[in-house]
Amino acid sequence: MRCKLLTAATVSLVMLTAGCSMFERIVYRPDINQGNYLTPASVSKIHKGMTQQQVSFTLGTPMLTDPFGSQTWYYVFRQAPGHGKVTQETLILTFDSNGVLTDIKNEKSLPENQ
Repeated sequence: MRCKLLTAATVSLVMLTAGCSMFERIVYRPDINQGNYLTPASVSKIHKGMTQQQVSFTLGTPMLTDPFGSQTWYYVFRQAPGHGKVTQETLILTFDSNGVLTDIKNEKSLPENQ
């Protein structure tokens, strides 16, 4: 009888604490960083009129390039802290047909489903 009572109390205690946010913090979740990590100092070195080789030397190779030949490079960095909100930064560089940088867009966004 005493064993059943102890087991029931233990099970009910585990079920009550399983839904608590404090219990979630006990479980380790690693930080997950994906993509091109770009510092503000390296991005500030980029300016219009640079060639593709100069940009590649400064920032490294892009995460994505436009497969349809419009000379657009995408540097994407996604950061998922263990118990925090997911953030994503996208640097979009557009080159002309001669390989000269013509447009710079720096977007910071949160995914819709997070």
